[in-house]
Amino acid sequence: MKIAILGWGSLLWDPRELKLKAPFELTGPSLPIEFCRVSKNLRLTLIIDEAFGTLCQTYAATSAFTNLPEAMENLRLREGMTSTANVGFAVIANQERSQIATKLHPRATETIADWTVNAGYDATIWTALDSRFEGQTAEPFSVNAAIRFLENLEQYDPEAFARALEYIRRAPDATQTPVRDRTAAQWPSYPDGLKPVRGSVEPGSRAE
Repeated sequence: MKIAILGWGSLLWDPRELKLKAPFELTGPSLPIEFCRVSKNLRLTLIIDEAFGTLCQTYAATSAFTNLPEAMENLRLREGMTSTANVGFAVIANQERSQIATKLHPRATETIADWTVNAGYDATIWTALDSRFEGQTAEPFSVNAAIRFLENLEQYDPEAFARALEYIRRAPDATQTPVRDRTAAQWPSYPDGLKPVRGSVEPGSRAE
């Protein structure tokens, strides 16, 4: 089985345990992406979100695994998730789809399935997480709310703010969203003494 992995954020520049046959390339489908998930380490991370996401072309790579459960477990490990339930998948032969991905982003799931056929893969896997934004911030997601979240970090936890800003800025060029645009406009340079360098993202930084 030839299995594709889709990426649009840190998988590209920090693959860690992810085992690939070749590096990611800008050949994936366009999906609605935004920095609208609050991670455990207080970053705004990228997820597929059909309500707030902006269509961005994603990156694709071929998994080193030819067995779907093994490929899913490898992605789970890289993302630090407790189970493979949040690994989205679309299988062509039996038209099987991930239940959680279908619930969270049904149109994107079908877009991925169509792309899988056209790209010559047997299956595609991706990270399928929900936003958690309102639960973490006590207000619904919006671009303004995301900026307020970052402003609060800047005021109360400058180091967490610098790491959050780094995460946004290191996203691939193809991932251009309203939150990224507003962040670049409001913070055109990093705080003195906290400018990140390549590879500076701390170990243990995960999608969750």
